[in-house]
Formats: sequence, C-alpha cells, structure tokens
Amino acid sequence: MKENSMIIEHVTDDSFKRYGKVITGYDFTRLINTMKQSTKIPEHENVYVASEPILEDNPVKKQIETYFYGEMPAQIGYCNGRNSTLNGLEYHKGSEINIAVTDLVLLLGKIQDIENNTFYSNNVRAFFIPEGTAIELYETTLHFAPCKVHESGFKCIVVLPKGTNEPLEVAPAEREKSNDEDHLLFMKNKWLIAHPDRKQLIEKGAYPGIIGDNIEVLF
Repeated sequence: MKENSMIIEHVTDDSFKRYGKVITGYDFTRLINTMKQSTKIPEHENVYVASEPILEDNPVKKQIETYFYGEMPAQIGYCNGRNSTLNGLEYHKGSEINIAVTDLVLLLGKIQDIENNTFYSNNVRAFFIPEGTAIELYETTLHFAPCKVHESGFKCIVVLPKGTNEPLEVAPAEREKSNDEDHLLFMKNKWLIAHPDRKQLIEKGAYPGIIGDNIEVLF
C-alpha cells in the first residue's frame, strides 16, 4: 500500500454518522451477484449507468421503494471504474444507497461547508467501504465516484430517487439563474462542484468550485 496524504476511516467508525449509515434489513445478495456476473470494469475512466434493467428486475427494488423511500419510485444503477481521485463533489435532494460490490473508498464532504459555491478539499474525509456493505448517504453529504482499493478497480451499485442524473431539459449554460445553487445544477436532481483539474466536467458545464488539492487515494 502506498502512503496516503489523508487518513482513511472505516464506514463503521462513529465519524461516518455525520454522512450516512450502514443499511441492514435488505437482502442484496442477488443484486451483488448480478453485478459481478453482468457488468465490467472499464480499462479507463469510469462508467455510470443510472437505471439498469437487469438490476431493477429484482424484488428488493420494490422493498426499497416501499420502505426506504416511503413509497416513492427509485432507480437502481451502477458505477464501475478505476478512479482514484476526487475530481468533483455532488449532492441530491434525497438519500442515495451505495452497495459495495468490491472494496472501495468514498471521499465525502458536507454541503454545509459550501460557501459562495466554493468548497475546500481539505474538508473531505475518506471512508473505506468493504465488499458487500450497503450504506445510505444522506442528502446533505457531498460525494462522487468511488475510488479503487484494488488495481482491478471497483464496482458499486447506486440507488437513487427515480429520474436522478438524467439530462436536464434545459442545458446548464442556458438556464436562468436565480440564486447561487442554480449555478451548481448539472443534471436532474444533481448539483455538482468540480475540481479545476477535471477539465472534462467543466467543459460539460460543471461549476469549478473546489479549492485545494485534487485528492488522490493510493493503494
């Protein structure tokens, strides 16, 4: 393991309680097995699919909608990749479920630390999520793509309110802005702050509001 510039905490540490909690009471075994068998880790970058039919064809989806989201529709997708850097931070209006199909690390922050659409990366904390663990990320938690623990990359199931991360009907650059937060709206139910190093996001309209190092997780 290489030396990281920040401490990596465990999802079961008390410090995680500010950001979310471990989820119990649902059987995600079939979802995890489907992910292992039916999805691949790309050689470069990450792949994100917001709504994947082979994952949504599972009785646990109805249970999540009924109990976790209080009878509201949900979508089940995934994020696979080899990422190891922060790059950006996003939030949604509604909790997100992440299910670690492999070991992974999440870089997290709090929306309360956003001021004038800027966020200092030294406020980010890193949490290790072991394979097979399901967590809730509160809607006040800033997050983005996981970071890999193993050289082979990571796989993560992502559950969100239905419609989240779909393209906006009006592009970000063309939207009328009435307050600071409007500058961060990037996709449906997705507010995003990008690190200036992540040119690909900024070129797509993401707001370059992260100040400080583009944190890298090394293993």
